[in-house]
Amino acid sequence: MLVIAVLAAAGAGKLAHLDGATYPTALTRAATAFTAVLTLATAVAGALAALLT
Repeated sequence: MLVIAVLAAAGAGKLAHLDGATYPTALTRAATAFTAVLTLATAVAGALAALLT
């Protein structure tokens, strides 16, 4: 799941930079996407664990 989060962050950062954002802004958007993907993965894993027990 960590690889998917890194790929999503890279894509978000690249798209933000192509949209005209500065490097710090693109990096912030990439970090936000990385955190969001990891949070979503944790929530889904927790829900699945609760269903399987």
